[in-house]
Parts: sequence; C-alpha cells; structure tokens
Amino acid sequence: MHPHLHTESNKSCAEVIAALDECHAKGFLWKVTGNCTLAKHDVNMCLRGLRLERTRLNREEARKKREKIEKIWAEIEDPRERN
Repeated sequence: MHPHLHTESNKSCAEVIAALDECHAKGFLWKVTGNCTLAKHDVNMCLRGLRLERTRLNREEARKKREKIEKIWAEIEDPRERN
C-alpha cells in the first residue's frame, strides 16, 4: 500500500506531488496513455530520498542506543569498571 502523499513529512516533495495531482486531474485517458509516468517517477524518487534519509537517521540512533546498552551490560558484568 502506498503512503499518503500529503503529509507533514512529505513537504519537501509538495511540488512534484502537485504536478502528479494535476496530471491525474486531466482524466483517465491521459493517465492510461502514459502521460503521467514522468510525474509519477519524480514523486517516487523524491519519496525514496526522504525514506533513505529517515533510514540513515534511524540507523544512527539505533547504533547509539546499542552502544549505551553494551556499556551498561559491561558494567553489570564487571563491577570494577564502574570507577
């Protein structure tokens, strides 16, 4: 299922999303003949860029949390390291 296009997180893609909406508003035959393909591709690439950035940030945050947890476990296993 596709994500909702008009959300707060997709504000940077608003221009290409609006272009796709305008293309779709031209009618069924306009879409069927492939006239909206480029607009759809542009939307997909913009959303992909946002997803990749979000994934990178999530990975960094998970790495920091993991390091913190490993440090806590190391202190639990060897109480002498607390000093």
